[in-house]
Amino acid sequence: MAKTGVMICGHGSRSQAAVDEFAVLAEKLPPLLPSDWMVDYGYLEFANPVIRDGLDRLREAGCEKIVAVPGMLFAAMHAKNDIPTVLNTYAAKHGIDVSYGRELGVDPKMIAAAGARVQEAVDKANAEHGELPLEETCLVVIGRGASDPDANGNVSKIARMLWEGMGFGWCEVGYSGVTFPLVEPCLNHVAKLGYKRVIVFPYFLFTGILIDRIYGFTDQVAEAHPDIQFVKAGYLNDHPKVLETFAERVTEQLGEVVPPTCGTCKYRTQVLGFEAEVGAVQESHHHHVEGQGASAPGSNVEDCDLCDSFCTGECRLDMDPHHHHHHDHDHSHAHGHAHGHDHLHDHDHVHPEYPHAKHPHGPESARKK
Repeated sequence: MAKTGVMICGHGSRSQAAVDEFAVLAEKLPPLLPSDWMVDYGYLEFANPVIRDGLDRLREAGCEKIVAVPGMLFAAMHAKNDIPTVLNTYAAKHGIDVSYGRELGVDPKMIAAAGARVQEAVDKANAEHGELPLEETCLVVIGRGASDPDANGNVSKIARMLWEGMGFGWCEVGYSGVTFPLVEPCLNHVAKLGYKRVIVFPYFLFTGILIDRIYGFTDQVAEAHPDIQFVKAGYLNDHPKVLETFAERVTEQLGEVVPPTCGTCKYRTQVLGFEAEVGAVQESHHHHVEGQGASAPGSNVEDCDLCDSFCTGECRLDMDPHHHHHHDHDHSHAHGHAHGHDHLHDHDHVHPEYPHAKHPHGPESARKK
């Protein structure tokens, strides 16, 4: 039997705490997999080791087959374009078999982990402020936000399953960037609904700049509405059910029937409002921020004259899109996952504009009036 290596492909972050949490998750995975498999990890941007370094270590240890998974909740640009490009390029260069699996996705285990984090927040609020029935409570689920309606739609599906599964009075969905509604407009709308308690739950794996942003805007809106209890729920982190889902995403690739990736993907089929992006060329545009380290520009609020206590995202609004395509200029690219593709690296190509870039409840809402 060829020796099997497992590669967990993380996004990477400018936040050292986020990178540390991801590493802990990667280290907790091996006990859930066959004992003779070797597990390594790497990051797409900012943090070290980069994905290529982890692949090198597996190959040098004698792994002839590498099973890779995106360490991500949903499949948008990073899972659909950037990571497959890195993997395909590496596999071709070294003549090694690299398979690529699904993102964590909408899964009953992930919903159970999310439900546990929401329940912890409810219990804490009941203990501190007195019991309040869930039907008199509003749940707000905040996702990352992408220029991909498939990923954004999955946040809504998770939210609905939590809302219906637990029996909240109402539920709203917001996003930390790129799309709409962002956190602040979302919470301002929720404040008008008449609920006494609002649970704000970030559907995120790890801490970082965006968690600070979500909690920061929650504090701001709470201050403006002292009659409403705003309760901050914890993010997913290394909940056992998250680890179980990761393990399944690895092992299912070697099963009889390998689950397909990305059924409602804008690169493969016409999706309402994104019809022009079918069949775009699959490529990665993250190599310019690969391995920069967690202290990359933008890593802290102290250096920023636009923010006080947390990064609001305002600085991203006027950045030159050609030099900063990794934040709120999320550009989409094309596509076919691990089916061998030409990867053009000429950066004169035109990125499709995100159709709702100017939506009043999107990134523009971060501008100081």
